[in-house]
Amino acid sequence: MKKIPMRKCIATNESLPKKELLRIVKTPEGEIKVDLTGKLNGKGAYIKKSLEALEIIKKKKSLDHLFEMKVDEKVYEEILHVINQ
Repeated sequence: MKKIPMRKCIATNESLPKKELLRIVKTPEGEIKVDLTGKLNGKGAYIKKSLEALEIIKKKKSLDHLFEMKVDEKVYEEILHVINQ
């Protein structure tokens, strides 16, 4: 039996299978991107694919603190778009 990779959501602190989470990456060039492949180079953070998790990270500015820079509103819009698919 194959082991299922687990990751922790930065919003809810739940450990979930990697496929149920969305990866946000700060690339070596300093860009913040939504990583749909899970393989982009850089520092990554995982969030649950839910509107509640998105609201939590926006309110607490979790990504700003984690990546040590101001995260653009476009990134949050892209996350919302991926969640609503």
